[in-house]
Amino acid sequence: MKRVAQFLIISLICVHINAQDIAVLKYKGGGDWYSNPTALPNLISFCNERINTKIKSKPETVEVGSSDIFQYPFIHMTGHGNVFFSDEDAENLRNYLISGGFLHIDDNYGMQPFITKELKKVFPDLDLIELPKDHPIFNSAFSFKNGLPKIHEHDGKRPQAFGLFYEGRLVLLFTYECDLGDGWEDQVVHNDPEDVREKALQMGANIVKYAFEN
Repeated sequence: MKRVAQFLIISLICVHINAQDIAVLKYKGGGDWYSNPTALPNLISFCNERINTKIKSKPETVEVGSSDIFQYPFIHMTGHGNVFFSDEDAENLRNYLISGGFLHIDDNYGMQPFITKELKKVFPDLDLIELPKDHPIFNSAFSFKNGLPKIHEHDGKRPQAFGLFYEGRLVLLFTYECDLGDGWEDQVVHNDPEDVREKALQMGANIVKYAFEN
């Protein structure tokens, strides 16, 4: 009963705190949660300029098992390798998502087998579902008629966007074989052409706008 009461209090608070801020999710398992350090600051700058958000320019870092995650309506997660959620981490993340939070997981290459397993700890009865091309997230600010754009080539697979839906609401987006975060980084990091970076930033803005408004 005490844990339920604490969850309800946190849920009520999180609606009002940092209404348009973003945080990076720090997780266990040895994966490089800290990769793409220039990505989110660049995405934030793009969103503030192009879709009129008021996001703080420097994203905070929050641990998956911390109550601090409830202060942010949007959390971004990335990496290349292993991910591990303890039971407490999974419960905290579940409570965050069902109380209105949104998690974007961007596979930076090699993350997929680990994160899909750990998400079963968070929502044992839910499966990742591929979003159709006409899902509103692909048109919330900029139009992507073909769905998720391809930013970086790895294994020759098509880019895919998967979602977890809780009671009809998209609470988690997993972008795979796309590497949006690499496209958000400073141009000198990956030497991506400007049109590719623009696509990545536009799709990122779509995700942010959708998360803030739904």
